[in-house]
Amino acid sequence: MKKLILMISFCIAVANLYAQNIVSEPEIGDTESTVSQTPVAIIPEPVSLMKKTGTFTLPENVIIQAVKSAELKQSITFLSDRIGTSTGKFVSVVNNATHPTIKLILNSQADPQLGNEGYKLNVNPTQIVITANKPAGIFWGAQSLIQLFPIEIESKELIDNRKWRLPCVDVVDYPKLGWRGLMFDVARHFFTKDEVKRFIDDMVRYKFNLLHLHLADDEGWRIEIKGLPKLTEVGAWSVKKVGTFGDFVPPTADEPRTYGGFYTQDDIKELVQYAQERFVNILPEIDVPGHSLAIIASYPELSCTPDAVNYKVRSGEKIMDWSRGAPPIALVDNTLCPANEKVYNFLDTVITQIAQLFPFDYIHMGGDEASHNFWEKNDQVKALMQRENLKTIPQVQAYFEKRVEQIVMAKGKKFMGWDEILDGGVSPTAAVMSWRGMKYGIQAANDKHNVVMSPTEFAYLDYMQADVVTEPRVYASLRLNKAYQFNPVPASVNAQYVIGGQANLWTEQIFNFRQVQYMLWPRAFAISESVWSPIEKKNWTNFVQRTEEHFKRLDLAETKYSPAIYDPMISVKRSPDKQLMIELTPEIDGLDIYYSFDNSTPDRFYPKYTAAIVPPKDASILRIITYKGKQPAGRLISIPVTDLQKRSR
Repeated sequence: MKKLILMISFCIAVANLYAQNIVSEPEIGDTESTVSQTPVAIIPEPVSLMKKTGTFTLPENVIIQAVKSAELKQSITFLSDRIGTSTGKFVSVVNNATHPTIKLILNSQADPQLGNEGYKLNVNPTQIVITANKPAGIFWGAQSLIQLFPIEIESKELIDNRKWRLPCVDVVDYPKLGWRGLMFDVARHFFTKDEVKRFIDDMVRYKFNLLHLHLADDEGWRIEIKGLPKLTEVGAWSVKKVGTFGDFVPPTADEPRTYGGFYTQDDIKELVQYAQERFVNILPEIDVPGHSLAIIASYPELSCTPDAVNYKVRSGEKIMDWSRGAPPIALVDNTLCPANEKVYNFLDTVITQIAQLFPFDYIHMGGDEASHNFWEKNDQVKALMQRENLKTIPQVQAYFEKRVEQIVMAKGKKFMGWDEILDGGVSPTAAVMSWRGMKYGIQAANDKHNVVMSPTEFAYLDYMQADVVTEPRVYASLRLNKAYQFNPVPASVNAQYVIGGQANLWTEQIFNFRQVQYMLWPRAFAISESVWSPIEKKNWTNFVQRTEEHFKRLDLAETKYSPAIYDPMISVKRSPDKQLMIELTPEIDGLDIYYSFDNSTPDRFYPKYTAAIVPPKDASILRIITYKGKQPAGRLISIPVTDLQKRSR
């Protein structure tokens, strides 16, 4: 019996000790000292950020204090949801409190430094305060605040036993440009209303405030227009193809045209409201007179070409010959007829409804890459040229653009087009989106046109962002480092006419939303910093460090991104004796490159790249991987030597 009592007593003692250990187990998380030493990683870089001593610890009950305002609702909801989801803290919202956790303050007297979108963010050991002139500033301040939290704040699930500490900081921040855009091409491939909402959610995290929706192209018409039902009955649908867009075999007549979709006018109203609640404007684009095959397939009478009655919405087959440069030679006539009055009546109907659906000041009417070869031989166009004393085909397009602008202005909107609208002469009131390089935007701004800079060499996010063996093949590349060099307001420009900058995501080779995210991030980080932050605050090394911190956040948010910054740039040349020489250049510091030619998979015990390498005579494949110290960083890249030989020609 004594033995039994001793055993029971021993078990009870062990159980009590275990229970004490459970109770006293420290919360997981950074200590105050490590939080103080951790660099702040806000993207885009604020105008001013001062890190102070001490930390703020999130209490069990979080009180957000804000005045009653419909325009503050989204900021409050955003903070409540983000904090409540991952921390499990109880979040309440009050108009007045003795000791609020987070105070959102709208200035009763405007701070001229902050403007309409600026904010001040103060984190001290006992409280967080965001101050702004306007609700938009509170919203952008809330985005920065979330970036100060430990990365686990991005989790969609509760994180247990975490001490939620933030560094104490003083931030003063406001944007460089009022137009900070991302263009989303929903014409080449249709993306659902919910996917567009996710696109908006992702972009506002980094303070983009303009969503440019490319709603019509050769591959699809994406918006309901009352009285023109064929635009969505015919123009919104193509044959589903998978592979390399542009190289698809032309569809046969019996292949179903069930791939695509469109937004109803109610959908558009919902998206506009969703965007406005998040301080985002939506710029609609209807691309004319080129890129109009979906229109012409729906209403062939709007073409100059009788054969248009046989045209179908493009499914990714080749319809342009670019071998002689721009403008391209059209294999089918995908242009609206500038000499046909029905075209202007059609556009009047479309623009009337677009203007009613989108409250933003501007309507983008395209104007890019219009082929001329069908116009050049058309009798209607020749008669128009004689009647209007037009000497060249670019002047014919200028005639078209000016008439379209008159329609846009008659609806109370401002007209914008791609920079080709400059080629034949343009109305003084037309705004220009410069994509063929900075020079057209500089020219337009210096001629007193409002300009949005979106040049290919810095801001085309459909371009490959790493070596071609790792990417869907596109005709050009844009590494993160190059995107970070974007300066939308160069010294040579009349800065008052540069109203904004943006990046463009064309989706010919982007078939799903996960790939949309992969192509955006992290290059859109670079664009956000280029259009928000003062140029003197930009620093590549510091930006890379912050980007790597945000990779961890994107992982927890389950947002796809490209790891291309860890992949070396691969270039080839020939030595004087014609040997193939392969150069591997890391994009960021701190990477070691290892390689093999023996068909095995390299790790950090393989040869380390130090200088240009020559493949062994019979080697068939080069494999490359990068490391940071002892940990793999980049992707395993495998390239046939025959491919490298071709690159050297």
